[in-house]
Amino acid sequence: MSGGDALVATLIEHGVTVGFTVPGESFLAVLEALRRARNSIRLVNARHEGSAAFAAEAYGKIALKPAAVFVSRGPGATNASIGIHTAMQDSTPLLLFVGDVPRRVQDREAFQGVDYRRFFGAIAKAVIQPFCAEDVAEATARAWRTATSGRPGPVVVVLPEDVTEAEFEGGTIPRPPRQTAAGPSPDALADAVAAIAGARQPVIVCGEMVALHRAHDALVRFADRTAAPVLAAFRRQDCFPNAHPAYAGHLGLTREPYIGELWATADVVVAVGSRLDDMTTEEFTFVRPDQTMVLLHPDPDVAAAAGAAVHLAADLRLSLDALTAALPAAPNGRLAVRDAVHAREAAHAGFAQRPSIGAVDMVKVVEAVAAQVPDDALIATDAGTFGSWVYRHYPWRQPSTQVAPEVGAMGAGVPGAIGASLARPDATVVAFVGDGGFLMTGSELATAVEEAVPVKVVLCDNAAYASILIHQHRRYGAEAYHGVTVKSPDFALLARGYGAAAWTVRETAEFAPAFRAALAHDGPALVHVLTDVRDGSANGPLQK
Repeated sequence: MSGGDALVATLIEHGVTVGFTVPGESFLAVLEALRRARNSIRLVNARHEGSAAFAAEAYGKIALKPAAVFVSRGPGATNASIGIHTAMQDSTPLLLFVGDVPRRVQDREAFQGVDYRRFFGAIAKAVIQPFCAEDVAEATARAWRTATSGRPGPVVVVLPEDVTEAEFEGGTIPRPPRQTAAGPSPDALADAVAAIAGARQPVIVCGEMVALHRAHDALVRFADRTAAPVLAAFRRQDCFPNAHPAYAGHLGLTREPYIGELWATADVVVAVGSRLDDMTTEEFTFVRPDQTMVLLHPDPDVAAAAGAAVHLAADLRLSLDALTAALPAAPNGRLAVRDAVHAREAAHAGFAQRPSIGAVDMVKVVEAVAAQVPDDALIATDAGTFGSWVYRHYPWRQPSTQVAPEVGAMGAGVPGAIGASLARPDATVVAFVGDGGFLMTGSELATAVEEAVPVKVVLCDNAAYASILIHQHRRYGAEAYHGVTVKSPDFALLARGYGAAAWTVRETAEFAPAFRAALAHDGPALVHVLTDVRDGSANGPLQK
């Protein structure tokens, strides 16, 4: 077999069934192996390498296993880096294979040559390069193990062209290791039980590893036992059912006063599967020195950075069930606090009418989407102010239904929706995007048409990079806007040009029927919503 054959055979053996690519001549042997294995691995041609990586990241987030991305050297690899950075910050398993220059011209600034260890070293979990065809299978298996173990993340495999094209005799394809879940150590469990049982007011923060360890139900049981309010880490609102009486809200960019009041009374923080990133912790200032941190997370580096007093470095589901079984019943007073906080959160997240300046009310847009999609719909969000209405008002009702990169990269929405739909083909998938993000990667709507992936896109168009405009407005005033306006095309016409169905919404009343028609359409569809930048965000309109 060739090195390319060994790579593809190893991916199949490890359960990789989906790949994304922008093809390149530097990995022709891999493409040939993928052609012969097309019944085992579905290969999706993207329009840009960044989109391919975004799609793979979203796929990994929903499928809970890595997809493969195949790109060419130099420009292809650097284009893909945005998705690698996203996967790293989101703890998403992903495999990036880079077809590289032949070995004899490496490290000589050859045509499109890059030092990938230096380039990807800070934004990938590992960078691996096999040096001969016989090593490709082992390198691929090692990449899969690294991407999926501990705190998952992206792994880059550099493939010199001559290595994948070379042939060799014999060799075996490695099998994936048998993965068994380990429970917490008795000492750590005892310390955690003592801290939580002795707490005056514990608070739970849940994050990305809850999905990866399939620990949603165990978290609900733990929350019921402790009667502690549950806060979702940044853009992880699907970790806990929002209608549950313990749900206390989202640690997002803007927080209501009740969250600060709850946090002020908390003496024990139980962080379940969150790496406690800077957005969740307000630039690492949210957790106070006088609070005891109990952390459930497999990565010791996360525990060290968080300053955890107690660290359960074990499977989250087993850890939560062990804690639930060992803890005494919660004091009666906790339920009253929990229920009061949930009532304030429900009022904040409700669809209360707030007069809008423009003709389209984004509260009503999100309300219509929530009313029309099933509970298990996947909701993808790009970066932009429109997302503030989604994060505030959309009720996440089932696990692993939120596709919202923590890294906040523009352009993730449409390719992310495609990746999520391939991970869960039977689900309704809706992408909320802005005009700026769509102009970056909206051409992937053509990919959705070609691949018959029926994603629905809600495109919110205020003809501006509104997030930056709002910051300029607040800091310098209304006369200081510069470099933030965007000349929007007719997005509905553009979508039809790609082969998708499309509608244009100019007034609130037009949205619900347009979105209903988009859902009923059996292929990709786009609803172009004309919004007013003066409406600002869900946190309030722009003020003079």
